[in-house]
Amino acid sequence: MLRALGADAALAAVGGYVRDRLLGRDCGDLDLATVLAPEVVMERAIASGLTAIPTGLKHGTVTIVIDGNNIEITTHRSDGEYLDGRRPSRVSFEASLEEDLARRDFTINAMALPIEFLASGDWRDHIIDPFSGLNDLEAGLIRAVGDPLQRFQEDGLRAYRACRFASQLGFTIEAKTAGAIPHKLDVASGVAAERVFAELTKLITGPHVPVGLNALAEYGLLDICIPELRPLIGYDQENPHHAYDLWSHTLETLKHAPSDPAMRWAALLHDIGKPYAKSIDQSGIAHFKGHEQISEQLASRILKRLRASNSLHDEVLALIKHHGIRPDENWSDAACRRLLRRLSEDDLDWRRWASLKKADNIGKGADIVKSLYAHSELLVRLERIAAQSPPLDTKRLAIDGRAIMGLAKRPQGPWIGQVQKFLLDAVTDDPALNTVTHLESLVRAWTEAHPVTGEK
Repeated sequence: MLRALGADAALAAVGGYVRDRLLGRDCGDLDLATVLAPEVVMERAIASGLTAIPTGLKHGTVTIVIDGNNIEITTHRSDGEYLDGRRPSRVSFEASLEEDLARRDFTINAMALPIEFLASGDWRDHIIDPFSGLNDLEAGLIRAVGDPLQRFQEDGLRAYRACRFASQLGFTIEAKTAGAIPHKLDVASGVAAERVFAELTKLITGPHVPVGLNALAEYGLLDICIPELRPLIGYDQENPHHAYDLWSHTLETLKHAPSDPAMRWAALLHDIGKPYAKSIDQSGIAHFKGHEQISEQLASRILKRLRASNSLHDEVLALIKHHGIRPDENWSDAACRRLLRRLSEDDLDWRRWASLKKADNIGKGADIVKSLYAHSELLVRLERIAAQSPPLDTKRLAIDGRAIMGLAKRPQGPWIGQVQKFLLDAVTDDPALNTVTHLESLVRAWTEAHPVTGEK
């Protein structure tokens, strides 16, 4: 279908697609570069019956829709001066492919592959690589194209991207490139919160997250985006149940947490309140009572500042709120049902809670075998109990509010909620009580024990 743009389009795959294909990773979106002006791309695409979207004509980008897939096609360009730390003041579309690649951030992202070789068996032989990106891929290096100070001056997000690629690829940031980051923190501090959040989310969901986070901390970016994390670095927990300092524990928890955004954000922030909740007992052992609530408050402030979505914010806070629960083998089935109910009240899937709890336990680095055995035992019990579909909210009670009003012969009021909680507590302890007969009896008992003023 792209042939409709003409042989003179000189289309070439660029950026992340080429990098990831060389690494054998999922290539994601296919981004193309062309010599054609954006208006010409639009005209030819529409004339061929393709859907063409003027994504950013000012900067040379048109999105073509083929078989439901969006393909961005950007005209070769060279950039003028960057005045706002994000976009060039002007662009010129009279540029060669090499000049176009020269404006990109890192050498591993500054390679191209002409589309006529995409399906060729010897496609590697046709990579256009003017800045030795192939060598840096093989060496595992993240190196700026040209002068790193200029690259980071042009776009403040690039410093975050360097750390993100370190997390995703496990690469080392080349010394000169790394050394330039602290000199451009003023530019990085001006990046919009939404862009920073998106980059940080990609970083913390990477397979080498400790590498990326340590880079953020080392080069000063952490103090810009999440300064609340700085106190965790080197913080001694002084507790026999923890083999690591607080920062190392956080990194270990992240490594073992599922790699979806909510879970990783919860892992990153779950103990952020500990430095503010520390107390030392007579034996010299540290305790952190109430740190969950402080962590929850700090996490909310951070996520709102970074403009996270409401859904992610709420799930992260729910995970943090309940991460300190410590079930053990002595818990009764009723206690397990109460746990399921507490999680359900915050719309938190118990399996999600269990995943964070497991990662947190592993991250302690002490008594791992014992804690993992206890955790697996708990999962078996929770799975069995959850499969029984116990009533976890008032909607699952055998009688509703109207029936309760009729039994109590009282007008509607806040007392109904009190009765429902009383009933829910009873059926949580013993699900067999969730029948009309049993609940009616319990309502009568509650009514007798809580007479309205003036009743005899």
